[in-house]
Amino acid sequence: MITTDEQVRRLMKLSRENDLPLVTAAAKAGMGEKAARKYLRSGLLPSQMKKPRDWRTRQDPFVEVWPEAEALIAQEPKLEALTVFRELQRRYPDQYQDGQLRTFQRRIRVWRGLHGPDAEVFFPQVHQPGKQGQSDFTSMNSLDITLGGLLFPHLLYHFVLPYSNHEHVEICFSESFESLSAGLQNAVWAIGRVPAGHHRTDNLSAATFKGQQRREFTESYMALMRHYGMTPTKNQPGKSNENGDVEQAHYRLKERLDQALLLRGSRDFADRDEYNDFLRKTFCARNLGRSRRLQEELAVMNPLPSCRLNDYREYTVPVSSWSTVQVGRNTYSAPSRLRRYEVTAKVYAERVELYFAGQQVAEMERLRGRGKARIDYRHVIGSLVRKPGAFENYRYREEMFPTTVFRQAYDQLMTGDCKHASRRYLKILEWAALNSEAAMECSLRQILDAGDELDFDRLVEMSKAPIPKPLEIDIPVPDMAAYDGLLQEAAL
Repeated sequence: MITTDEQVRRLMKLSRENDLPLVTAAAKAGMGEKAARKYLRSGLLPSQMKKPRDWRTRQDPFVEVWPEAEALIAQEPKLEALTVFRELQRRYPDQYQDGQLRTFQRRIRVWRGLHGPDAEVFFPQVHQPGKQGQSDFTSMNSLDITLGGLLFPHLLYHFVLPYSNHEHVEICFSESFESLSAGLQNAVWAIGRVPAGHHRTDNLSAATFKGQQRREFTESYMALMRHYGMTPTKNQPGKSNENGDVEQAHYRLKERLDQALLLRGSRDFADRDEYNDFLRKTFCARNLGRSRRLQEELAVMNPLPSCRLNDYREYTVPVSSWSTVQVGRNTYSAPSRLRRYEVTAKVYAERVELYFAGQQVAEMERLRGRGKARIDYRHVIGSLVRKPGAFENYRYREEMFPTTVFRQAYDQLMTGDCKHASRRYLKILEWAALNSEAAMECSLRQILDAGDELDFDRLVEMSKAPIPKPLEIDIPVPDMAAYDGLLQEAAL
């Protein structure tokens, strides 16, 4: 039976504080009388009496080739033990088996500890209240969130006050400046104060660009920092640990959300509003235990400026002869009457708005990535109706199908009469643009499901007809007292 340090400490305490026979003290400490006498005489703990082993229990199988292995890792310290082991197997076939890898890895580990190069040291920081805020983005795709049964790929903008660990998150879809600006401004306006020192990020493309020698802050980001009186700082490329609090908070954030989703019993939400409400409640609960330290931060933080900055970027762009504009290396449509005019494009985190003469003329979902197109069929349908022959090979033809039902309708028209299919489909699309897309879609679905021919006049008649309201059935709440009376009668 092995005697532990804790048992010997108890034995020594009993022998000092109580006048007990040795046999009784040993029994109370859970050891034998002989062992108790040994430890009382020595005054040492078992761990202090144990001598380190400095001999091998078996012959070292790598003793002959170790100089070669040592030369390899001394010349290139980044080599892994497995790589060196495979090289020894190549040099000495049939001498070393895979089962000896662990022995070799232990020997490499000992050599690195005794003779290897110095490792990078991370220095824990003492955070001052109210002096710093940190921002970053994190992907939420690993949590498999769905809206209405469909996967919802997205990011979270994540803001943290390092001293109190108070957190704020915003749903976004790209690491754009607009997402950073909107998220940061929403975060500081939600708490009502601004950090009195620095705002730290990693080398986000939303805040930095590649300069001549290193990444520099963009003018848009610097304007945002000046407006809120914060000094921007960033960590070195590849050194995410320098943005430590928010980086570490990413892992805790996802773990906490995963647990909340498990408790909820479902990862599916009816819509984005319900998901937003779930996030808000989860982070309110996370921040509840940080309120005392947050108050310490708020006491020394700076007041908010008088107003927010616009959380969009503005461009002046020409409308091409195709009735399109180029914004952020993507293509968007504009009303055809503005062809060859210039319009103002306001690019938000999730949408693009077009303005002419100070009036908004279009709004579309912002495209993510490059080289993509978003064409609103309402902007060009008039010209297409007058030139139906252009539809078949139109570069953006796929954008002319607002929903799958419209695409199915066009395919059926092509099957029946491909020569006039474009003209017939464009008439349907024009009616939808001028009247009601939803009503036309409903009529198309009914005819397609019935397997009937797509007749334009019939579609218009069906689309104009009011949709009958469902019957209102009033089911009264049953009187449970009568049910209880029946149970009592049955019991008698």
